[in-house]
Amino acid sequence: MMTCVPMSPPLPVKNGVGPTRLRIPLSGPWTTIAEYVVAKFDHLDAENLYQRFDDGEFVGIDGQSICRSTELSAHRFVWYYRELPAEDPVPFHEEILHIDDDLVVIDKPHFLPTTPSGRYLRESALVRLRVRLDNPDLTPIHRLDRGTAGVVMFSARPATRGAYQSLFEKRQVTKVYEAVSARPSRWGQDAPALDVPLVYRNHIEARRGELRAVVDDSREPNSETTIEARGMGVSASGRAVLHTVLRPQSGRMHQLRVHLAALGAGILGDRRYPDLLPDAPDDHSLPLQLLARELEFTDPLTGRARRFVTRRTLSELPVG
Repeated sequence: MMTCVPMSPPLPVKNGVGPTRLRIPLSGPWTTIAEYVVAKFDHLDAENLYQRFDDGEFVGIDGQSICRSTELSAHRFVWYYRELPAEDPVPFHEEILHIDDDLVVIDKPHFLPTTPSGRYLRESALVRLRVRLDNPDLTPIHRLDRGTAGVVMFSARPATRGAYQSLFEKRQVTKVYEAVSARPSRWGQDAPALDVPLVYRNHIEARRGELRAVVDDSREPNSETTIEARGMGVSASGRAVLHTVLRPQSGRMHQLRVHLAALGAGILGDRRYPDLLPDAPDDHSLPLQLLARELEFTDPLTGRARRFVTRRTLSELPVG
């Protein structure tokens, strides 16, 4: 069996930001690598990109600069640092729950991405923590969506990273979430018409370039969530709501959001499920009502039981 060895970047982390790797096609209508990059990023200023090649900001696996005349077939990958000329600050801050030589565990707020993505680069938990702790080796062991708040674990050093990553790969981490949904109109006042706790399964597929996970009911289930109704009532804002505790047995893209939406209990603040709503500025008054409440596992280095619990609460919990 062939083993894939991760490719180490030839550029260091700079100001908390790691380099981006770009795959270069073996052939195409472009004569040079620079021409391909300009065509791929046609929303950016072409002259600025060419100038970055002249300034030596694009490098190959050997760390050597690639000039604007370098032929397309000369390199399979190039590395560079992303630039974001203007980045709106996320006005919410992560809290460190635990730190040692191997692990950093944080309580991530809503609206903050775990890692750089899209229009967020420095305003991500990863980059903030690398700068805050002066540790360029920090790497997330798992991720939460930008809209989801709660517990996230980071590896503090490469030597022990694999041991903790394998816990998630082997599903040896117990994960507990909380969610608040608008109370489904077909459910009764005192209790849902569904037997709970229940186990919900279906087949979820993430497709490149698509904003939402795709459900394929014709295929064998590959996702499973245990759902427990904790209560129904009215939130402080006056919404009729349902509070659930969720225990995923798998980690598919948007799994919890997909499963609750399929049950007619889409999470409050969710702009993707059950319906994909138009893009809009963040509504800080109603963050996605999904919280990664706790992580529990046996430490692979010490054999001790470990449990990390969020200090956050969901704003739309029923109060009466």
